[in-house]
Amino acid sequence: MKTTIQKWGNSQGLRLPKVLLEELRIEVGSPITIEVREGSIVLTPVRKERPAVRLEDLVAAIPQGSLRRKEVDWGPPSGREEW
Repeated sequence: MKTTIQKWGNSQGLRLPKVLLEELRIEVGSPITIEVREGSIVLTPVRKERPAVRLEDLVAAIPQGSLRRKEVDWGPPSGREEW
């Protein structure tokens, strides 16, 4: 895929094709890092790292009174369900 560096005001810019952005799962305004490696420009999307979460911590955060432990009556069968 080829593109051209263009002058935009006092800066230079590089247009990235939509298909490339979709493949990298980035959009306008997404942060990227720019590096030079062995004479090449390398653009890398910055991914937010999610903190590790343990199931035990999530379960412990559930308020005790919010769990409903009674059966819910959904009414009589409306088709060929078997109860």
